[in-house]
Amino acid sequence: MDPQLILIVLAAGAFIVFQIFQGRKRKKTTEDRQLAFVPGVEIMTNYGLYGTILSIDEETNVAIIETTPGTTLMIHRQTILKLADYAPVAEDLDDAASDEATAPDAPGTVEPQFGERTNPAAPTNNTKKNDLDN
Repeated sequence: MDPQLILIVLAAGAFIVFQIFQGRKRKKTTEDRQLAFVPGVEIMTNYGLYGTILSIDEETNVAIIETTPGTTLMIHRQTILKLADYAPVAEDLDDAASDEATAPDAPGTVEPQFGERTNPAAPTNNTKKNDLDN
């Protein structure tokens, strides 16, 4: 037999076995994820909407989620992407704003206003080339 043919057959066999194992692994993670989606769990949908699952109808694959108190949405179950793992962002923003307000400004670090030049010697767009040579 030709050694190249044996190598091609072995590579094809390894590829097929690899695909089978990857398919089983993907199926297992999908099943585990679906079992984690139960009423009362906070989730994120494929389009970035956060909410709490109120109920799931297995027959029609419909989930009812509450996004804000009193607002319920009916979505397809497959649009649930993952469990919500967000951190409280509002507290972090408030802390950062208070740090900026209390931090002393170092000399020369003043932010320029809109339209204000930071380097007065820098040429403007309407300066001619001859003016720069002088």
